[in-house]
Amino acid sequence: MFSNLREDIASVFQRDPAARSTWEVVTCYPGFHALTLHRLSHWLWGHRLRWMARFLSHFTRWITGIEIHPGATVGHRVFIDHGMGVVIGETAVIGDDCTLYHGVTLGGTSWNKGKRHPTLERGVVIGAGAKVLGPLTIGAGAKIGSNAVVVRDVKAGATAVGIPARVIETEQEQARVDKAETLGFSAYAVTRNEDDPLAQAIHGLLDHAVETDRRIECLLRTIERAGVSIEDDMATADKFDPTHLSKIVD
Repeated sequence: MFSNLREDIASVFQRDPAARSTWEVVTCYPGFHALTLHRLSHWLWGHRLRWMARFLSHFTRWITGIEIHPGATVGHRVFIDHGMGVVIGETAVIGDDCTLYHGVTLGGTSWNKGKRHPTLERGVVIGAGAKVLGPLTIGAGAKIGSNAVVVRDVKAGATAVGIPARVIETEQEQARVDKAETLGFSAYAVTRNEDDPLAQAIHGLLDHAVETDRRIECLLRTIERAGVSIEDDMATADKFDPTHLSKIVD
């Protein structure tokens, strides 16, 4: 029990730069509270104390805004950031090191008993407002974009965005995602919508940045093949002869 608490606290510090102290995490993080109380309600559920488990789950929702059915299976080092509006169904399975943001739903699409909620493998990240519906599997390390609606399996390491969610597969799209991450915002929240001029503008800027990086890398490789040390020239910038570079280009 205490080892789980230590792991949960450590996971907050790893994934939330706003966390400043252990006391702050223990007293002010609803995701931490919800997961801690869920482990108790899950234990009660497993020992067939079903009403007590459901009542504790209901109380947890009341104080945190996070609803986790006591039958759901949650792994180690799971982090629920902000958490308001998160709903996790009875047969959902969340693997180790997963991250869920506010408004996420792991829901079912059937009233039949049995497995009807998603399975998240290790290291899955689900963006704010995303809906993952049905007894599908999200592969290890996959990312689900904000407000995406996922109704099919997502392979390990993939990024799925949109409604309904589709996997980003082309090199250009993946380069756009990687560049967005380096610019400091959530890449998997950038969805493709051909009718949205703002989305088109963002994609154009990202594509331009990727192409600029590629050209700079080609230029640097050309200069290095010519026997010029960029580091030496940068260190002695006041002595750099621009005519030397023009000779290389010629």
